[in-house]
Amino acid sequence: MAGAQTGEQVPLLLRAARGGKVDRPPVWMMRQAGRYMKIYRDLRDKHPSFRERSENPDLAIEISLQPWRAFRPDGVIMFSDILTPLTGMGIPFDIIEQRGPIIDPPIRSKAQIDQLRPLDPEASLPFIKTILGTLRQEVGNEATVLGFVGSPWTLAAYAIEGKSSKDYTVIKRMAFSEPELLHQLLSKIADSIATYVRYQIDCGAQIVQLFDSWAGQLSPVDYDLFALPYQQQIIQQVKETHPDTPLILYINGSAGILERMGRSGVDIVSVDWTVDMAEARRRLGPSIGVQGNIDPCVLFGSKPFIRDRILDTVRKAGGDRHILNLGHGILPGTPEDNAAYFFETGKNVNELMAVSP
Repeated sequence: MAGAQTGEQVPLLLRAARGGKVDRPPVWMMRQAGRYMKIYRDLRDKHPSFRERSENPDLAIEISLQPWRAFRPDGVIMFSDILTPLTGMGIPFDIIEQRGPIIDPPIRSKAQIDQLRPLDPEASLPFIKTILGTLRQEVGNEATVLGFVGSPWTLAAYAIEGKSSKDYTVIKRMAFSEPELLHQLLSKIADSIATYVRYQIDCGAQIVQLFDSWAGQLSPVDYDLFALPYQQQIIQQVKETHPDTPLILYINGSAGILERMGRSGVDIVSVDWTVDMAEARRRLGPSIGVQGNIDPCVLFGSKPFIRDRILDTVRKAGGDRHILNLGHGILPGTPEDNAAYFFETGKNVNELMAVSP
């Protein structure tokens, strides 16, 4: 995509993710483009289909840039969905407002899995190149452009359950009674997602975050069987061709599997708010960067409270290879003024720490 970047030409977030020295932690938010912003809600009212908003390049670019124009975060993430590549594999889906993803028919049989095809993103996802390429042009070296993908366990959970789930009984039934079937599906998904990650990088993504959101629903022994090997399958393939692109892994409810996340091969582990950041640092070790981990509900608090939580997290992270972020996505209803204050505080954290006990 863009030419080689060195020194100060490399945006702050990318320098930090690569382990370089930075004068402050870079800051962005998961789900920073979305329902908490009035400008997004107005656009959604005009374009009620989520897939239209995420797959129409003009709309996706506009939505991706809304928080950039408002807050100037250090990272601008492509507006998309983790399910987006599934159609290219032969798994149709829809996303219905207030209900979430629907996959009908769900994937339940060997015949269905056998019929799945390898992802060809150039053919099935041509809008991705336009979105990422334009975002790189728009933000230049002022911010890092992030891509993202779903990891195999989470994508398989949606495909097999056919929708969001609270207990994951359908996929776990398959895991515990027909494990060879699930392993076949997970491996196919992993190969396609590795292709998709490489494609996003080639199109302009400077960092890619992997969301295995529902892997936190697995016991540690089942994480080692059904999630970790397929995260590693993706990361190994990507690192073979794009060794210098930092990869981030996020799992919701990951306190019990934090060390296992570190064994995936990613450069940075995104920590949710159920783990103290200092403890996460100790558990992950010095070779892995950390991202996070402010509770999204903190942004409903007072500004002094928000400031104090940010300062506490930054101190505990230790200042090296830390990306300031929420421990999950920003919530609908979050006051936009508080989101702005989050970014402002993050950018001025050194000055604030110097005067704060």
